[in-house]
Amino acid sequence: MATAETHGDVARRGDAPAGGVEDRVGDDPARGIRRNDTSARGVRREDMPAGGVEDRVGDDPARGIRRNDASARGRSTAQKLAITVLAGGPGGEHDVSLDSGRAVAKALESLGHTVYVADIGPENIGALAREVDCVFVALHGRFGEDGQVQQILERRGLAYCGSGPETCALAMDKAAAKAKYVELGLPTPRWAVAEPETIREAVAAWSLPVVVKPVREGSSLNCQIIREFDKFRPAVERVVEEYGQCLVEEYIPGREVTVAILGDEALPPLEIRTKREFYDYEAKYVDDDTEYIFDIDLPAELLSRMREMSLEAHRGLGCRDFSRVDWRVDDDHMQAYLLEVNVIPGLTDHSLVPKAAAKDGVSMPMMCQSIVDSAIRRKFSRNGS
Repeated sequence: MATAETHGDVARRGDAPAGGVEDRVGDDPARGIRRNDTSARGVRREDMPAGGVEDRVGDDPARGIRRNDASARGRSTAQKLAITVLAGGPGGEHDVSLDSGRAVAKALESLGHTVYVADIGPENIGALAREVDCVFVALHGRFGEDGQVQQILERRGLAYCGSGPETCALAMDKAAAKAKYVELGLPTPRWAVAEPETIREAVAAWSLPVVVKPVREGSSLNCQIIREFDKFRPAVERVVEEYGQCLVEEYIPGREVTVAILGDEALPPLEIRTKREFYDYEAKYVDDDTEYIFDIDLPAELLSRMREMSLEAHRGLGCRDFSRVDWRVDDDHMQAYLLEVNVIPGLTDHSLVPKAAAKDGVSMPMMCQSIVDSAIRRKFSRNGS
């Protein structure tokens, strides 16, 4: 059993459709008409500059967006781009990922860009052969969030949004990421990893309640809180059988708060209130009564520190462009515990990151444009342009 114990003040003490689908986003998908196709507007694709956006965001690329920058405030950059949005994918979050991709495409189209939405997977990456200026990755979970597609994009030398392959792989591995949080001095619940040969030891080592979940999965899929001992081992066995490993994590009573990162800035914290035991898949994507609260009744100093620590986690993992950092706050001790960093969080117009951006005065199109600008800048910098 691989066990990681935190120390000092860091730890809490105590107990796709087959074959893939590529959709053009436009008025008549059956005819392949694109609303923003350059040819439809009398502009030949070859007449467009081969580079990227003309308006770069901010004086310091490391700082991300500036509040008074044109693209950051919602005015599209001078050049209209061809952008492929990757969505769907082979994982359990396929439908949610498609929703994110469509929302991103709609936002970018509203700024005049030509957008293609491609549902791809490991065996179907033909959409990446299309000549575009930028690839926007909105793939959640396996293949999209674990670094696989990013490796392909890197090998092809394509400009793409979001974190690189090594960071994605690290963030997707909850155990490895938690070890990194400890290294960074960030508080995270105690944990252990159970494998087929260590299930017995893993179950015997913990008192209840605990959280049981896959080591590499997203959207709280197959995550559950165990409060009864007779359900503990079967839950661990099911996760190990399906995924090969199971993360057993200390349960932190309290509330759930998330902090979105855009560019190099921590956005306002958002509390999530659900009638379910925790913010699970159904609470995220099915329930209509999940509440999202910005006016959080927690000490201002704690909320400010959570924003600082979220940015530390984002930077410490090597994230770029955007992410979402999830926390559990122990009300009794007024202590926040970092659960995970999502490198490709939900991006529908009602998801947490767009909500936080809107609270900070950044609309969905503005947010997507700033992310694309960051990818284009990175491409310029890499090419020495």
